[in-house]
Amino acid sequence: MRSSLFHRPVLFALAACLAAFVAVPGSPHAQQAFDRPPMRPLAPSDVRVLERGDQPASSDGTLDRSARPGSEAAEEQKAMEGDEPQGINIYARMGAPLPDVPPEPEYKGKVDEAYGAFQRGFFLTAVDKALPRAQLGDPAAQTLLAELMDRGLGIKKDLKGAAFWYGQAAAGGDPAAMFKYAMLLMEGKVVPHDKAKADEYMRKAADAGNGSAQFNWAQTLVADNPGAKGLSLALPYYEKAAEDGIADAQYAVAQIYESLKDLPEDKRNKARYWLDRSARAGFDTAQLDIGIWMVNGIAGERNYEEGFRWLKIAANRGNVIAQNRLSHLYVNALGTRPDPIEAAKWYVLSRRAGLKDPALEDFYLGLTDEEQKKAIDAANRFRRG
Repeated sequence: MRSSLFHRPVLFALAACLAAFVAVPGSPHAQQAFDRPPMRPLAPSDVRVLERGDQPASSDGTLDRSARPGSEAAEEQKAMEGDEPQGINIYARMGAPLPDVPPEPEYKGKVDEAYGAFQRGFFLTAVDKALPRAQLGDPAAQTLLAELMDRGLGIKKDLKGAAFWYGQAAAGGDPAAMFKYAMLLMEGKVVPHDKAKADEYMRKAADAGNGSAQFNWAQTLVADNPGAKGLSLALPYYEKAAEDGIADAQYAVAQIYESLKDLPEDKRNKARYWLDRSARAGFDTAQLDIGIWMVNGIAGERNYEEGFRWLKIAANRGNVIAQNRLSHLYVNALGTRPDPIEAAKWYVLSRRAGLKDPALEDFYLGLTDEEQKKAIDAANRFRRG
């Protein structure tokens, strides 16, 4: 049983370390990568980075995107035309018998009745099954009982009782309990603060394969060892957590692969892969960064349409930086057709959030009164997606 509640509590430690690391001389990759994370508006000089290059134009001089795979227009066209469903075509197979589903292999392992009841939502039964085993010193049952107490499932919510059982299970070597108890020790609210003991349990849980612990132990290593040393020590744990599907760790791996010098080429070549994984998992900062990487050609080829798509996703989710950058893409027709109303709408939204941008302000003031009104109306109708 793995908790996903504590993937990001000290994510700022990595950002701070990477921000400091980019000042190391002789690291052009680091400097390039971390001109982006600080939340600053695009300066007029930044627009030169977003150059269009040789792209086909339509007869009216606007960017022709209708035939580009992955472009917004192509996606809209694809949606209207309909796609052939993947796998079995239901209409083609209508009336024909489907093949029998192959039988599942018989499970011959030991059945955990307490966890089975928990997974089916029978929490009272889970408590009844787990309590006797917990009292006899079963770490797995102790962890389950602690989780039930912590969440008030089948039993009265009892944070101190949950902490007791997490502590017992952690002492017994259960990785999930070691992670949860380490977090309690770091917080110092339910149990006394004890950083040394928290670090010990977090490291043990990480070495035992708990993904959340691997990410948090990596964060601790970065915080305790500023600079390249901390990043190098933390990277193996970030990588394991990334493989375990933790989006924050995938983001961290991408940033380190792109910025840390002297890494093997095969790792550097996977920086964008891990950033894409994190973005697809819904991490909005990764969605912002993958959009910027695509547009600026960082850690791979430029792809304006994909960059536009990711920035629009992040902007629709309320990311203010993405809203600002998306406005620039509309102004400069990068990855989309020029659209002054949409450009102004996204600028208005980012400006309302406190992000100033002189270049976009000049653009906005150059619009007609009617265009400004349409942009404001569109901004007023905006709802985070």
